[in-house]
Amino acid sequence: MAEFENPGDGGGKSAGAMLAIGELADRIGVPTHVLRYWETRFPQLKPLQRSGRRRYYRAEDVALAERIHHLLHVQGFTVEGARKALSDGKAQPAVEASPARAPAPGNDPVAQGAGRISVEALVALRERLAAALG
Repeated sequence: MAEFENPGDGGGKSAGAMLAIGELADRIGVPTHVLRYWETRFPQLKPLQRSGRRRYYRAEDVALAERIHHLLHVQGFTVEGARKALSDGKAQPAVEASPARAPAPGNDPVAQGAGRISVEALVALRERLAAALG
């Protein structure tokens, strides 16, 4: 599958190439066991399983995993709330993976001096903090 180069991956795989579970986990900033858990809770997330039960995520699986991550970790949905949002079609598409997306816990680029956080991530954080305090 040779499509166009993905500028965010450092010249590795093409944007349409399938990703192994470890590659997808690294891309969205979650451990592999979280992706396996999401497969049990989100029936839409169905990677291909080849010999040895290795999982391979197609482009649509990658986009869905990014939306799930965005709903759970940026917008603060519960798993059930994210499932409902995805099935209702009310879920906003995830922000495309880039250095400006919301960081995974313990992987904060600002704390590490690596860059900026998107305004959307900051607004979501402010809302979550306000809800927790109020």
